[in-house]
Amino acid sequence: MSLKTWFASKVLVTALLLCSLGQVAFTQEPDLDFLNHGRPVPDAHNCYPYDGRWNDRVDRALKTGFPVGIEQDLAWSVDPASGKGRVVVSHDAKTTGSEPEERQYFFERVRPLIEKELAGGDRSKWPLIVLHFDFKDQQPALLHAVWNLLGEYETWITTAPKTADPHELTAFDRKPILVLTEDPDAQEKVFFNEVPVGARLRLFGSAHTKTPATHDKKELQHLAATLPPSELLAEKPTNYRRWWNNSWYEVEEGGQPHAGAWTEADMARLRSLVEHAHKLGYWIRFYTLDGFDKATGREKGWLEGYNFGSPEAAKQRWRAATEAGVNFIATDQYEDLSAVMRGAGK
Repeated sequence: MSLKTWFASKVLVTALLLCSLGQVAFTQEPDLDFLNHGRPVPDAHNCYPYDGRWNDRVDRALKTGFPVGIEQDLAWSVDPASGKGRVVVSHDAKTTGSEPEERQYFFERVRPLIEKELAGGDRSKWPLIVLHFDFKDQQPALLHAVWNLLGEYETWITTAPKTADPHELTAFDRKPILVLTEDPDAQEKVFFNEVPVGARLRLFGSAHTKTPATHDKKELQHLAATLPPSELLAEKPTNYRRWWNNSWYEVEEGGQPHAGAWTEADMARLRSLVEHAHKLGYWIRFYTLDGFDKATGREKGWLEGYNFGSPEAAKQRWRAATEAGVNFIATDQYEDLSAVMRGAGK
């Protein structure tokens, strides 16, 4: 080999290596701006009926504007006569057979909107809907049925290719719906581990929060609200685990029922959690920020454990979460939160 040929070959190898390293760096860089250009998204908590009541929750959420998060609790309902199972929306793992099926309740309900978007929507505004699954149990039949259901609507949903390296964050293929799920390892087994390399991931899990090692409730609440964020979450995102789900107990000690006046220290705590998540490369969600009187809560089917006690107390936290850059702000008061985030209702 001549010196000229040898030198040219070395230049080519070096160039290919640099390109390869550049590609790895690119795919490993979390794209937090992918979601609403980095701005917060209102998240409609428990967006489904209980016991046949409050059937309008999805419609209410969609009317607030886009993008919007929609949480659906899923369970497995088996017909005792046929033995056939269905994916249903339910607040409990134990089903009665009367629960609405997820296919009809959500996917077919949004079909006109999604087909219109796919035909000529503004892709820069996608995803319009962040569909968040909260599984009421982890049985494989339910998980595999949900995976297959998402496959039927794969042209509607944001996906990413799976590679051999789980720490390689591959680029999203932007579509009108982004599907998220939570942190159980049983879900990762079905939704990631069993997916072959080269196939597309259809939904994305949350990070594991490191639970303090204590069984004392008060100590646990204190540690949750005071430990440095780096001790609650140390692991970087993976191709599957892309977001961090938090209760409000990580912000104010004792959560909503024990929250007092909103303080500068509370704001500093909230900012530290958000900044830590973003530095690692995660989106971050907090749930569930409500404020209502007891009579309204009973009428609306809202849970007292998420209640700050008044609309104004909730609005203070909504404004703070928006200012801090929380990616998903979860509430049962969809319309009121959306108004605050638009700058109204102050």
